[in-house]
Amino acid sequence: MGTVLAALNKLASTEVLDRFGLRKPVERGLYEATRSGFTAVGAASRTFASATKQSKPKRLPSAPERGLFDLTPDEEQGMIRETVVEFAAEQIRPIAADADAKCEAPQGLLSQIQELGVTLVGVPEELGGLGTERSAVTNVLVAEALAHGDMGLAVACLAPSAVSTALVQWGDETQQSTYLPAFVGDNVPAAALTIQEPTPLFDPFKLKTKAYRTAGGFVIEGVKSLVPRANQAELFIVAADLDGRGPALFLVESGSAGVTVESEPAMGLRAAGMGRLRLDKVALPATALLGGGKADVFAECVRLSRIGWCALALGTGQAVLDYVIPYVNDRVAFGEPISHRQSVAFMVANIGIELEGMRLLTYKAASRAEQGKPYAREAALARKLCADKGMLIGNDGVQLLGGHGFVKEHPVERWYRDLRAIGLVEGIVLV
Repeated sequence: MGTVLAALNKLASTEVLDRFGLRKPVERGLYEATRSGFTAVGAASRTFASATKQSKPKRLPSAPERGLFDLTPDEEQGMIRETVVEFAAEQIRPIAADADAKCEAPQGLLSQIQELGVTLVGVPEELGGLGTERSAVTNVLVAEALAHGDMGLAVACLAPSAVSTALVQWGDETQQSTYLPAFVGDNVPAAALTIQEPTPLFDPFKLKTKAYRTAGGFVIEGVKSLVPRANQAELFIVAADLDGRGPALFLVESGSAGVTVESEPAMGLRAAGMGRLRLDKVALPATALLGGGKADVFAECVRLSRIGWCALALGTGQAVLDYVIPYVNDRVAFGEPISHRQSVAFMVANIGIELEGMRLLTYKAASRAEQGKPYAREAALARKLCADKGMLIGNDGVQLLGGHGFVKEHPVERWYRDLRAIGLVEGIVLV
């Protein structure tokens, strides 16, 4: 697609088109190619097969209760966070603008994130991972650190771990033995947890994607939107309404007949390579149903995903704060730094205050989730605060930079676009 677009662009700049009266048709073709992007059958390069037989599914135990209300990361979590923070600063931040422009994450970066073992944290040691207990807080710290580099690239890096975490949480022994070995190997597949649909005022509990039981399993049909790395993905976890009784999760391999993907670049998260997944009467085996189709499984999936988005909001919001503080201190107007103006100083202070509140609620929700305690209230509060204040932080960041906030020379406009997604997108990440 890139080669074709480059050729069309070069052709559109020549005078030959005017001589033969072909400029308008070519420009129209260029517009349609850019608008529609790629349409491709799902990748079918990998065959998932059960590697070992398990007598029962492997689950990570809940983390022990801390007793006192203390959300300070332990020593191991601190080391993991420091490593990811350094990685984000050195590897993600420098390439973020280019990835945003190209609407894709570089393969080199994705290979590096595999080497960091992000997908291993939530997989039990018995299945080749590093997990010994539920790790929602650790996953929040990782997501926050990656998003400090760039939210779109963070989403691209975290998408496969959402699928592996879901398999550990709700997969049966057959599903785990079939799919999880791929996520602990050297070649981690691109995968995505897809709940979002192209519907105004989308409600994840009222899905238009439908699944029906058949004699041999299920048939699923519908459209999913904002799927990260859609053109590369080999495995999807798809949310669909099962027999009109409510939402359920299904494992769908990209090579299945009836699966196609289209590009869907959006306002933000462009570096994640967003696409649209079309399911045209895709036949699935009986083993494709994840979590037995239970309503509480889907509800927990939505809540854990929302906590993940809160973590992304924290990382990007902190990036905004870290960028605007030196800017307002260095920017001189009327003979003094603009930070000397109360309106500017108070706006910066409010960003810091809101970030602390967002962080407290997000960490608390994740902590209760990994300890096996009820966390629906905490997750809802964190989602509401992060959606509202995250968007405000992005807006204030642009405002503080004035005209510089509106141009791509500074990254704040990209962070603003990404932060708009926090209250809109469902699924994709999971802690």
